[in-house]
Amino acid sequence: MNILILGSGGREHALAWAVMQNPKCDRLIVAPGNAGIAEIADCASLNAEDGGAVVTFAEENAIDFVIVGPEAPLAAGVADRLRDAGILVFGPSEAAARLEASKSFTKEICDAANAPTAGYGHFTDAEAAKAHVRANGAPIVVKADGLAAGKGVIVAMDEQTALDAIDDMFGGAFGGAGAEVVIEEFMEGEEASLFVLCDGEEILSIGTAQDHKRVGEGDTGPNTGGMGAYSPAPVLSAEVEARAMEEIVKPTMRVMAERGMPYQGVLYAGLMIKDGQPRLVEYNVRFGDPECQVLMMRLGAQALDLMQAAAEGRLADARVNWAEDHAITVVMAANGYPGDYQKGSEIKGLAALPEDSTNMVFHAGTKAEGDTILANGGRVLNVTARGDSLTEARDRAYAMVDQIDWPEGFVRRDIGWRAL
Repeated sequence: MNILILGSGGREHALAWAVMQNPKCDRLIVAPGNAGIAEIADCASLNAEDGGAVVTFAEENAIDFVIVGPEAPLAAGVADRLRDAGILVFGPSEAAARLEASKSFTKEICDAANAPTAGYGHFTDAEAAKAHVRANGAPIVVKADGLAAGKGVIVAMDEQTALDAIDDMFGGAFGGAGAEVVIEEFMEGEEASLFVLCDGEEILSIGTAQDHKRVGEGDTGPNTGGMGAYSPAPVLSAEVEARAMEEIVKPTMRVMAERGMPYQGVLYAGLMIKDGQPRLVEYNVRFGDPECQVLMMRLGAQALDLMQAAAEGRLADARVNWAEDHAITVVMAANGYPGDYQKGSEIKGLAALPEDSTNMVFHAGTKAEGDTILANGGRVLNVTARGDSLTEARDRAYAMVDQIDWPEGFVRRDIGWRAL
């Protein structure tokens, strides 16, 4: 098969790595890709959010299967354009992608599905939103309704932080994403992620993970896109996972199908778990980043077979073969992230690191100038390792971190602490 992956981050490098393990893959193109992806696949300059351009490129390059990595092309309807052109694609329709693109839409679907989630209010006016905060007090959660690259969520531990967040969102801090806001009750518990493949009718759980959103050790400081992750997540036991599937995921998928927007692709259910009871925090319509990195490390070549089965409506016959292993990924970010940071610093020492089924450095925000690798984003590298235990995986990952020579970057040293 000739395969096209859309995207340029650590998630897409991990997807590309897993796809390349599978003998089905004859040629892999990633658009636009990054410096790490370019070492294992062809990279192409292409606007991933332009459905017409993606279709044309796929036809010109005899692409058999397209895997959409990020949420923005899905929200822009790229999967619809590919399906209309008869090209096999992994990713939900524009209508179904609203489960991530609009938080108020998700809340409405949860109401219809009777899926347990946080109480909420939906606002298009700043003063009404502030009145809701004053009436309910803190802690409280303020979310930009639209896509904000994983950053449009403020967990306000005091009232003033919530009021400031409302001003920021309606003031354009998150662009169009903040033209409407959803304000939710603060849920206590431990957060973890459940990943489920859907083919429009059948669903199949493909693993659990837990990421670390806060920039600082001990889960302190501002939210980020994610500073590291590990899989599996012990808090998401078999019993909790079964409840989440029966009470949250299956009813959601049923309502989506009833409304004429059957869901096809991967569904990421962010769950808050307290006393064994899962409640939905959010849905994402793509693999998490950096959760994808630990999932792909554990799934390997079968990831392509599973994604193809979902795209072709064959999930009823699909099975996931799990090893009794653990994986962890540590994000190396540019100093200053998630605030202002510098691009262009050189990263040394990568060539000496092992790259195999138990040790990988996935590139997130990098670019190459000749043989030199330069930082080109906030989250720059995902140092990822597998082991028979989480401790073994963690020790391997941090041993690799310590061999990378990049003074302009930093890591959290406590990834996996909740499980360890």
